[in-house]
Amino acid sequence: MIQSKNPVFQKAEVFQPHQQYGPDGNGAQGYFQPAGYQQPAGYQPTVPATQVMTIDDVLAKSAVTMGVLIGVAAITMNFLPLGLLWPVTAVTGLVAFGTVLLVSIRKAVNPAFVLIYAAVEGVFIGAISQAFELLYPGIVLPAVFGTFVTAGVTLAGYHFLRIRVTGRLRKMVVIGTISLAGVYLINFILSIFGVHTGIIEVGPGAGMLSILFSALGVGLAVFNLLLDFDSVESGVRNQAPANESWRAAFGLVVTMVWLYTELLRILSYFQRN
Repeated sequence: MIQSKNPVFQKAEVFQPHQQYGPDGNGAQGYFQPAGYQQPAGYQPTVPATQVMTIDDVLAKSAVTMGVLIGVAAITMNFLPLGLLWPVTAVTGLVAFGTVLLVSIRKAVNPAFVLIYAAVEGVFIGAISQAFELLYPGIVLPAVFGTFVTAGVTLAGYHFLRIRVTGRLRKMVVIGTISLAGVYLINFILSIFGVHTGIIEVGPGAGMLSILFSALGVGLAVFNLLLDFDSVESGVRNQAPANESWRAAFGLVVTMVWLYTELLRILSYFQRN
């Protein structure tokens, strides 16, 4: 079985589908049981239900994290001076990326780091949104609406259509995501030296190559949401510690931020000059 490659979920074994986290025969926590393990007849677990992650926990933590991000983004978008727009975007983008790596490599998730990420990413999203809104008035609201609708439809499809996240699907999404990230990185490096590839553009003048990569980005973001939902479900099923709900919320928010930025770019293609 191929594990989830979202770096946020990959560090925690309890989010992997082949693991089952729970108390051992003596009621001790922190013990990983193989999938299909059966407790002895008559065994009663001693771990209180409040000490394991639940869907309600993930929803609550996701709401808090997303609320901080949206609140900070709204303040930034409305009050950030234009002269600081691009410097703030560059700095907060790098800091947010570093925070993602920091949370991802830690075995124990720290809620403070998750909320710091939400605040920093909120500044970044607010600055990006302000730039797009200045260029194309009215573009931000449809992008926000589209992000939540897409996430909601994806979740509904995963739940009601019983979409199975197979090992082959995971492998394809992982390869596609890593490949796209590599292309974006190379494009960024080349742009520093003044080389224009046409891969990342905004506005109605964008070429077909940029439109193709934007569509690919949205598609991969949606498939990553499916992997995230599956990882959360695995964490709940495997009785992950309650504190891991912060990691689950963090992973979902990271993917939704990616989806929002890609939707912003796609919507810009249909705006008037």
